[in-house]
Amino acid sequence: MALFNRAQSRPELAKLGAAPTGLRAVWQRRMARLVRAGGALLRAATDVIAGLRRPEADAKPVAAGRFTEGHYGKGSQRRYMLYQPARRSRRQAPLLVMLHGCSQGVEEFAAGTRMNEAAESSGVLVLYPEQSLSAHVMRCWTWYALQDRSNSEGDAALIAAMTREVMREHDIDPARVYVAGMSAGGAMAAVLARDYPGLYAALGVHSGAPAGLAHDVYSGMRLMSSGPLPRADNEAELLDEEIPHAVASIVFHGDEDTMVHPSNGEAIHAAPRIAQDQPLPVESLCATTHASEGRRAYTRSVEFGPGGVPYRELWIVHGAGHAWAGGSEAVRLNDASGPNASREMMRFFLQHRLAA
Repeated sequence: MALFNRAQSRPELAKLGAAPTGLRAVWQRRMARLVRAGGALLRAATDVIAGLRRPEADAKPVAAGRFTEGHYGKGSQRRYMLYQPARRSRRQAPLLVMLHGCSQGVEEFAAGTRMNEAAESSGVLVLYPEQSLSAHVMRCWTWYALQDRSNSEGDAALIAAMTREVMREHDIDPARVYVAGMSAGGAMAAVLARDYPGLYAALGVHSGAPAGLAHDVYSGMRLMSSGPLPRADNEAELLDEEIPHAVASIVFHGDEDTMVHPSNGEAIHAAPRIAQDQPLPVESLCATTHASEGRRAYTRSVEFGPGGVPYRELWIVHGAGHAWAGGSEAVRLNDASGPNASREMMRFFLQHRLAA
């Protein structure tokens, strides 16, 4: 993200004047506050984004099905890509909504995560909404903003409406619709799972943040860089959320992630169950798989519900940074040496469906 033109010479900068006044002075003071508030997080984001190639030149999604472009919305329109597997059955198909992170495009996200390959073998359609540059200069989903379900212009409402339109147009099974995302997209997925529990049957978050603990860009950056406050400080805020039930979730996070603090993944996994009638886990396990040649070690924690179905999973990938585990390293923000997050998410999702 280039906030300033570093090629500008000092004489040219001098022309701007040493003592700006009026609107220019106000603008500069606001920019200074923004830089101070962002701190190390903005510098880290700049390091990741600066000088990167356009994703379309690096890799294309590889799978046997159709990958087609579409657009949704009237006033606030969003582009999307939809993957339709070649081996789709004649029955209503499941749908996965995949939300990219900041500075990513949908083609890049699909190619890096290789989710289309996982979907092909499972007969799942995959919808990739794309944030517009007009909505956010870095294509970030505004997961930290106060979301109003009655506001048709909000990101959460727009993605939910796009989901429903694709469901209608492509004969989707309404009991098997899932949402997942990476980084800001993972945090946005958590917001959707919270606000639309009757739409999404399960949630996947990779390197993201929990819903309900940020309300603007400043608190969002603090949450990402430092993690949630101690439980005593934010438990009431979590419990006050009007959530009919907590959605089944699978979470991946690298324990050396410097962009989004790993404690965010743990917070999503540990979120309290809200509904009194929601079953408690009947069994829990935690196992560590040690590193092998070219593969990272990871620790997997699982809570099982009735019937032995995993209800919550947390995968901590040891030595991994801010990257999709098991993704294609031909595309940035992916780590091929981790466990295959796309395959494991797909396995988890297909064990869950909304009750009739």
